[in-house]
Amino acid sequence: MTGPDRPEARQKGLSAYIAVTAAYWAFMLTDGALRMLVLLHFHTLGFSPIQLAYLFLLYEFMGMVTNLSAGWIAARFGLTSTLYAGLGVQIIALLALAGLDPEWALTASVLYVMVVQGLSGVAKDLAKMSSKSAVKLLAPSEGDGLFRWVAYLTGSKNAVKGVGFLLGTILLGTVGFTGSVLAMAAVLALILAGIVAFMPTGLPQGRKGAKFTEVFSRDRNVNLLSLARVFLFGARDVWFVVGIPIYFYAVLSDGSEAGNRMAFFQIGTFMALWIIAYGAVQAWAPKLLGAKDKTKDQIVALAVQWVGLLALVPASLALCALVAGGPAPWLTLTLVAGLMVFGFVFAINSSVHSYLILAFTRDERVTMDVGFYYMSNAAGRLLGTLLSGLSYQLGGLPLTLGTAALMAFLSWLSARRLQSPEPANAAQG
Repeated sequence: MTGPDRPEARQKGLSAYIAVTAAYWAFMLTDGALRMLVLLHFHTLGFSPIQLAYLFLLYEFMGMVTNLSAGWIAARFGLTSTLYAGLGVQIIALLALAGLDPEWALTASVLYVMVVQGLSGVAKDLAKMSSKSAVKLLAPSEGDGLFRWVAYLTGSKNAVKGVGFLLGTILLGTVGFTGSVLAMAAVLALILAGIVAFMPTGLPQGRKGAKFTEVFSRDRNVNLLSLARVFLFGARDVWFVVGIPIYFYAVLSDGSEAGNRMAFFQIGTFMALWIIAYGAVQAWAPKLLGAKDKTKDQIVALAVQWVGLLALVPASLALCALVAGGPAPWLTLTLVAGLMVFGFVFAINSSVHSYLILAFTRDERVTMDVGFYYMSNAAGRLLGTLLSGLSYQLGGLPLTLGTAALMAFLSWLSARRLQSPEPANAAQG
C-alpha cells in the first residue's frame, strides 16, 4: 500500500505531509535567498564568471555525495532524522558565511565560500530526499493522488524558492551580506524548533538491516530516468547559474552604487518570477496533462515529448543571440520571453520526472531510489554550473544557450528509452 486508505490514517498522513512541506518551504526560502546573495555579492567584488561558478561547484558535488548516502541514512535512521539534519546543517552554513572576512585574499575567500556552499549542498539534499520520499509513503493510493501530492510539494517549494531569490536581492541591497545571512539563520532556527515540537508521527523510523549497497538501483527505468534528469537540469543551470544573471547585470547596471542596487533588484525580480512561475506550473501539471485519465504508458510518452519541445527553446534563443552580436534591447526582451517559455516547458518535464521516479520505485526502496535519482539531479546541476561559467566566458550568451540546447537533446535521447513500469513496481497513483 503506497498511501493511507482509512480516514484516520489519511488524516494522519495529511498532517505529516503538511509538516514535511512546511519544513521544506522554510529551507528553500533560505536556499533561494542565499544563492542570489552569494552570486551578486561576489560579482560586485570582481569575481569572474568562472570564479562565480567555482563558488557553487562544491555545493552541487556535495549534493551528489549526500543523495548517494542519504537514501541509506534515511532507510537506517528514519526520514524525520534526515529532515531535521538538513535544516540544522543549513543553519550552520549560514552562520559560517557570516564569518567571511572581506580582507581575506581572493583565493582564501573562494575556498572558504566553496566549503560553506558544500555544507549548504549537504543540507539541501538531505531536506529534499526526505520530503520527496515522504510523499511516496503518505500520498493517497487512489486516482492521481501520488502525482498531485508530489506536484504540489515540488511546485510550492519552487515558488517559495523564487520568493527567496527576491528576498536575497532585497536583503543584499538593504542590510548587506553579513546581516542577511545572520537573519536567515535566526529565522530558520526558530522554524526548526517549531517543526521538531509539532511534527506528527507517520514517517518510517528506519531499519537496522539497511545496507549501503542497496543505494545502487538495478531497475532500468530508474537508471534511465536518472540519466535524463542529469541532462534536464544541466540544460537549465547552464544558463541559470551564471550566464543570464551576469548578462542582465551588464545590461542593467550603470556602474554606480544606486545603479548596482537597482540592477540587483531587477535581476532578483526576474529570477524570482521565473522560479515562482515554474513552481506554479509544476503544481498545475497533473491537471494540465489530464494525469487522472492517463495510463503510466501515456505519462512515460509525455516525458519524451515535452523534453523534445524543451530543446527547441534554448536553440532558438542561441540563434537570436548570434544574430544580435551583443547586448541589444530587442535581445533582452526576447530572452525574458523565451526563458519564461523555457520555464513552462521545463516545469512540465520536471513534474513528470518527479512523479515517474516514485511510480518506478517500490515502497521498501523509496529512499534508496529517490536518493540515487536526486544524486543524478545534483550531477546535472554540477555539470550545468561548471558549463555555465565556462561557456559564458568562452563564447558569451550564444554558446551558453547552445550548450543548454545540447543538454536538453541528450535528456531526450535518454527519456525515449524509458518503458512503462511493471505493475509490481508501479505506484498505485
